[in-house]
Amino acid sequence: MPVYHSASPEQTRALGEAVGRLADAGDVIALVGELGAGKTLFVGGLAGGLGIDRATYVSSPTFTILHRYHGRLPLYHIDLYRIETPEAFLSLGLDEYLQRDGVAAIEWAEHGWGMLPKEMLTLKLRYTGSDTREIEIVPVGDRYARLVQALMRKFPVLSMTTEWEG
Repeated sequence: MPVYHSASPEQTRALGEAVGRLADAGDVIALVGELGAGKTLFVGGLAGGLGIDRATYVSSPTFTILHRYHGRLPLYHIDLYRIETPEAFLSLGLDEYLQRDGVAAIEWAEHGWGMLPKEMLTLKLRYTGSDTREIEIVPVGDRYARLVQALMRKFPVLSMTTEWEG
């Protein structure tokens, strides 16, 4: 799987922006990683790549569970941190925001495994230092494999590798 080595918060945000520029309606992006690993920072970049006004403050919807932002495509920013079971995901109607007119970015996606689509783009963020991260990029499905291929072609500055040590 491709791995992005981010040397700073700005680079993590730049990866999100690059993905946002390539995103299509119906895309689902699952984010996995420890608290403070950069999931919300990535979504802020994703928002920028989707054309959402840069003055918009993108924050984690930990307590509200869902934030909507409007740009080239709607962004449905979902946080499953407080969701304890996949069934709770369904009972809140969050599945209605998947694979529709916008892009769904799901923090703490592992709390919804089994309820999320089989085909999606998963990013696994891991600390490697105070400001550095490794971000494993896992595409499942043809659409997401093409997205990652385009990402690697269009943004070679992202220093993608195909090694993962975790």
